[in-house]
Amino acid sequence: MLQSFSKTVKIPAGQVMLDGELTIPAGATAIVIFSHGSGSSRFSPRNQSVALALQQHGFGTLLFDLLTKVEETGSYYTRFNISLLTSRLVNTTKWLSAFQPVNHSTIGYFGASTGAAAALEAASELPYVQAVVSRGGRPDLAATALPVITTPTLLIVGSLDPEVLALNQHALTQLKGPKKLLVIPGAGHLFEEGDTLRQVGIAAIEWFDQYLHLKST
Repeated sequence: MLQSFSKTVKIPAGQVMLDGELTIPAGATAIVIFSHGSGSSRFSPRNQSVALALQQHGFGTLLFDLLTKVEETGSYYTRFNISLLTSRLVNTTKWLSAFQPVNHSTIGYFGASTGAAAALEAASELPYVQAVVSRGGRPDLAATALPVITTPTLLIVGSLDPEVLALNQHALTQLKGPKKLLVIPGAGHLFEEGDTLRQVGIAAIEWFDQYLHLKST
């Protein structure tokens, strides 16, 4: 079991370094890596909120920037290049798996919007990723990977986000492993309505509890 710590980390990714925030509660045996959507960052208040809920439940979390500041302000192509985002997530996952303090932890992904597509693509490449949760994700951007993904996957969509809901309904039919589509009533794409984001956190905890083998507390 791990000792608690929270630190800013630098993650090598080819020719660049990516900034991240790694938080490990005492006794954690699993870590959730966050893959945020284009135009967002590790400081996303929605992902921060879900990360805090996971930490309070005993999960470690890694929130990191998939793009550098220069890349984030660059072209539309770079910000929505799923192959690039996937390669960064795969690199980061391998880095975390080799990071001495946490290298025996099980790993899951929490992805949002385009970041969810990268999480699905990365999960198809890394069999040791044990679970994926997608919030308002764009699984259509990972369409070629869906039929080969056996990683347990929870797709969370707001009922007031009909276009994304339709994309996730179709994706559910393509996934091969354990899977579930959860529709949050009264939630839009950003889950800003009422306690809808809290419901996302609860659902994520339940999914990761089940598939990252962390006992509920």
